[in-house]
Amino acid sequence: MSSKIPKISASEITPEHIYLNRRKFMKGIGSLALGTVALSACASMPAVPSAPASEAVAVEGPPPVAGAETDELGDPLNTFEEITNYNNYYEFSVDKQAVAGLARDLPVSPWSVTVGGLVNNPGVYDVDDLKRMFDIEERIYRLRCVEAWSMVIPWLGFPLHKLLAVVEPQSEARYVRFETAYLPEVMPGLRSRFYEWPYTEGLRLDEAMNDLAILSTGLYGKDMLPQNGAPIRLVVPWKYGFKSIKSIVKIDLVAEQPTSLWMAAAGNEYGFYANVNPEVNHPRWSQASERRIGESARRATLMFNGYEEQVAYLYEGMDLRANY
Repeated sequence: MSSKIPKISASEITPEHIYLNRRKFMKGIGSLALGTVALSACASMPAVPSAPASEAVAVEGPPPVAGAETDELGDPLNTFEEITNYNNYYEFSVDKQAVAGLARDLPVSPWSVTVGGLVNNPGVYDVDDLKRMFDIEERIYRLRCVEAWSMVIPWLGFPLHKLLAVVEPQSEARYVRFETAYLPEVMPGLRSRFYEWPYTEGLRLDEAMNDLAILSTGLYGKDMLPQNGAPIRLVVPWKYGFKSIKSIVKIDLVAEQPTSLWMAAAGNEYGFYANVNPEVNHPRWSQASERRIGESARRATLMFNGYEEQVAYLYEGMDLRANY
């Protein structure tokens, strides 16, 4: 049931200031094959059982294919300036336009990620080592924030399932729990007592095994900046942006569904799944449309953020209103 996602060659990944022109050139001469999925920056058991870890495999529908300057739907990329200066990162500030300045002092190197829990091969991985272990791909993804704004972002990274294959989840593992760095000396937002720090998130194991889910280490051909989640973050493009946890320091395979920071803060508003669904409104606003950053008009929101063909099978038989 698996299909190969075409991979954009690493030689197409260039600095942002010549990015669009070079991509035009490479497309024009046809010297490289496009390859990888179009890649985007908002405790009970599931209604249907996840596959046991021993059976979990990366499964996708037909792959979305990006163009030279757009996502696979033809929408243009947001600019580097837009992507790096409009950021939700509450550890620094609730002011999206203040985050970039406040995050400058985040120490991003050296940086290690501890992977453990219900795995056969737990380990501690330096981010630079992870970059060498796995092919870094470019993925042009749409990002849909739960606050009803969106972007199109060219991420750099590698599929999460590749790291999971190395650590070998045990048969009891049903979920993947992620944790963000807790650095109060450089993260002023941690003073807020409204949230249960550190920031935590989770996926069902079969969601984590889907090839669209990546660990990203950069964007626009550059290393990730602190305000975007440096040096490594999760990107799950069919879910609202807050699921794509930033600055990861810990990944655990667990048997029980994790309680995320937003579930703990406002469980009636932010559920575990957080799949983009225009038919299920947030209690305080509609999710039927969104504002693409850089555009004045609103656009219709797509089911699963437009990735329905690749991920809908994960939720067959589930009530998507109850499992919001």
